[in-house]
Amino acid sequence: MAGKKIITVLGATGAQGGSVASALLKDCSFAVRAVTRDVSKPAAEKLRKAGAEVVAADMNDEKSLSAALNGAYGAFVVTNFFEHNSKEKEAAQGKRIADLCKKHGLKHVVFSSLENVHKLTGGKLQVQHFDGKGEAEEYFREIHVPMTSVRVAFYFENFLTVSKPHKSQDGKTYQLVIPMGNVPMDGISVADLGGVVRSIFQKPSEYIGKDIGVSAEKLTIKQYAETMSKVSGKNIVDSQITPEAYERLGFPGAEELANMFRYYQMVPHRDVKLTHKLNPDSKNFLQFAESKKKDIQDL
Repeated sequence: MAGKKIITVLGATGAQGGSVASALLKDCSFAVRAVTRDVSKPAAEKLRKAGAEVVAADMNDEKSLSAALNGAYGAFVVTNFFEHNSKEKEAAQGKRIADLCKKHGLKHVVFSSLENVHKLTGGKLQVQHFDGKGEAEEYFREIHVPMTSVRVAFYFENFLTVSKPHKSQDGKTYQLVIPMGNVPMDGISVADLGGVVRSIFQKPSEYIGKDIGVSAEKLTIKQYAETMSKVSGKNIVDSQITPEAYERLGFPGAEELANMFRYYQMVPHRDVKLTHKLNPDSKNFLQFAESKKKDIQDL
């Protein structure tokens, strides 16, 4: 690592952190310090073999976080609301990390954030997994940490997991149950985030202090469904469900996600042109779907 700028990547074995760590390891000007709670997991060993320094730290443990950030030039910071489902805990984690970045004099932090929806809407709408990140982002600014905020759009990968098509009762049609109406929704493959973040670290003077909405493409749910149908050969359609009906589905987190889609219907700023400038290899949804053809066919 001698002579290279050390970037501490928090959550390095997760989807976002893993993407960022992988992209940075391909750039000879950076050394990667990959942070995870369990350094023995296969994903950690893979990063170690790729050339990363792998260290253990916990978002709730100041001592281990401090050690992970000590001596680093910069950091990629991502927190995970869904590990504990607490806006307050996520905000506290983000603020703890901000204080430590300030203490250790980091020159550039890229923070995976989202808008403070509760504040932006005057309390009319609450999206807790956005709001906690938004509070932490505000705190980074307040204490003058040199930071770029990246606000990542809906993952294309969600169409294969939590938002995968559901088979209709007739057994012939599949529905995307996502309450967006005819409003286009931004999306990106989380695997492409790393290239975006790498470019941001490469040009700190251009991006420090900026809020960057990351999106590869804006499509309606009908268009997402048509693309999945084209690739898979299945008949996939937009269910046209409303946010109100969606939250009545009653699964854990239904109300939280319904509020997220209500906010998405307000069309938060996501910059497709800038995203492709930062990572020219970012896939549009058709390219993503074609790369996951078998996965879609097997849903």
